[in-house]
Amino acid sequence: MNFWYFLYIVDWSLFIAVSLTVFYLFCFSITSLFVHQKRVPKARHQNRFVVLIPAYKQDNVVLNAVNSILGQTYPQRSFDVTVISDHQSEMTNFRLAQFPITLLTPNFEKSTKAKSLQYAILNLPAFKIYDVVVVIDADNIVEPDFLEQMNDAFESAGSKAILAHRLPKNRDTASARVGSVFEEINTSIFRRGHNVVGLSAALTGSGVAYDFTWFKENIMEARTSAEDKELEAMLMRQRLFVDYFDDIRVYDEKVRKVEEFNRQRGRWIITQFKALIKNIRYLPIALFNRQYDLVDKIIQWMLIPRVLLMAIIVIMCVVLPFIYFTLCIKWWIVAFFAGLSFALATPDEFVDDHWDEDFLLLPLRTVAGFFHLSDKVEKIHIPSFSMKKMLKFKSREK
Repeated sequence: MNFWYFLYIVDWSLFIAVSLTVFYLFCFSITSLFVHQKRVPKARHQNRFVVLIPAYKQDNVVLNAVNSILGQTYPQRSFDVTVISDHQSEMTNFRLAQFPITLLTPNFEKSTKAKSLQYAILNLPAFKIYDVVVVIDADNIVEPDFLEQMNDAFESAGSKAILAHRLPKNRDTASARVGSVFEEINTSIFRRGHNVVGLSAALTGSGVAYDFTWFKENIMEARTSAEDKELEAMLMRQRLFVDYFDDIRVYDEKVRKVEEFNRQRGRWIITQFKALIKNIRYLPIALFNRQYDLVDKIIQWMLIPRVLLMAIIVIMCVVLPFIYFTLCIKWWIVAFFAGLSFALATPDEFVDDHWDEDFLLLPLRTVAGFFHLSDKVEKIHIPSFSMKKMLKFKSREK
């Protein structure tokens, strides 16, 4: 096999995979623009909530999460809070014990979020009756009317699972800003855009409310660290719709360092691949039975992850002109549509003065993180130019 034949095979294989991913993202970034504000009527019934907060070595943030959930306008008699404090300090557990919550302190040999949630369900008081379970992370902050909005939305949706809108709590570093934008892109494409066309929203690991009976039965089937992917697959296989509510807000802490950003994305890529391997066998029967949510979910797991997608596009756009110029033209076209998809899916308030520098240096920061050279890259500065203005042409009412 000569060099040119090998180059054509690699080039077109990557191009087809990237093009299909970009086409999918572009279609749902368009549909996300047609979302209408959901009018949620006031619920007639006050559901009984249990809020589960799994906390693994998060001593510095879990107290803030507990304070925010205890400061709800929702009647205190109608909700309970359970913190699963795993491998946290005695001082943190002592402080948590002062709150009017249920404190569980498991000591798993190998900790996962699924194990913490299962432990909580098994240790809830037998005499307590709940209608809805809400899962938030230990680094989340919620607004005072969070449970009140959840109650209204849960009754309005009539589904077994509903999602809140996760927003960044911090945008103080390049990694945090990029993570925030990626989160909003995912929200626009995989939640807002999907609901517009009648497909289920993609589940998140926090800011989710489940029907208590359903959650109690199904969380016990979770076996991996990616319990949200497992629960999502169960919902899809059972033909249960996942609804998304833009006005219910949960504030999530974003990782600040490049190394943490790379590790987090690496875990997510592995998780996505495992979810695909585990569920792809359901694709034929899902197509036959017209389970479109499940089909769509399996297709989502086939897509190239965003960070990897950007890296492939940048590399091919930069390298190919020096090898064979005409090969790169199609890559410039797909790069345009990828950028347009991300622009359409990004709210205007996230396109700030740091946009150009953060995204142009993202591939370099990602590579540098593997060689522990992040500090060197952080010192590089790229002056802002018209990209920010070109991208900031879309407005969305909030």
